[in-house]
Amino acid sequence: MLTIGQLAAYAGATVRAVRHYHQIGLLPEPERDASGYRRYGAAAAVSLIKIRTLAGAGVPLSEIGRMLEADASTFAETVRSIDGRLRDKIDELETSRGQIARLTSGDGLTLPPEVVAYLDRLRRIGVSEWLVQRERDGWILLAARWPDHIGEIMPWKHRQLDDPRIIRGYLLMSQLLDDDDGDDDARLEEIADLMAEVIGEAYAAGETEQGDTAQDDLPFDLLDALAAESDPRSLRMVELLRKRGWSGWHRPEPVRASHDRDRR
Repeated sequence: MLTIGQLAAYAGATVRAVRHYHQIGLLPEPERDASGYRRYGAAAAVSLIKIRTLAGAGVPLSEIGRMLEADASTFAETVRSIDGRLRDKIDELETSRGQIARLTSGDGLTLPPEVVAYLDRLRRIGVSEWLVQRERDGWILLAARWPDHIGEIMPWKHRQLDDPRIIRGYLLMSQLLDDDDGDDDARLEEIADLMAEVIGEAYAAGETEQGDTAQDDLPFDLLDALAAESDPRSLRMVELLRKRGWSGWHRPEPVRASHDRDRR
């Protein structure tokens, strides 16, 4: 006959675990003997080993009691069910591991690889980190709304970076944000000139939104709001573009066309 300590040691458990199994009804608690000690027999050792083995395999304690009493077919079906849940849990953990690993790259946690590559290219051409982070936040909004369209948009964005005027605009914006003592309005005017020229060419070439994105104003409204929240000078940029015939910044249209669309 075994004391509780001897039973726990034999089964590879702890005394605390044995007492917990008593408390939840998994392991019957024997009566005390004449000396006042509880003594455990061989059957208790077998039960404890089974409980420890099942618990160690990931079986919830709430299901172990039923499994100990099940016939062979019920036991096997319960094992299959538990195994399926464990596989699902493993898949969830692997997904979480992938997300944690992407934390090391910063941008990659919430953005697809194509956008991360674009942001890295902005850094390589000298765009300030502050502006890159604002771009990242904008792409987070777009990727959440249109996850299936990002792959179609990014080649066009990379082609834009082949245009020296686009690069010049990014670098001017970086200077604007990094240099508080510079001539803001002169830089804003130059940026507006560059943007109006590029926008006009793209509009003439028919390079405007198509399909689902063309009917969805909310992401562009959020992008405009994000720009205004990040730097109030973006409102001045909208004003300058309007003077050059273009409404908006993130979804520019000819001022008259925009007015007509708003009236509809």
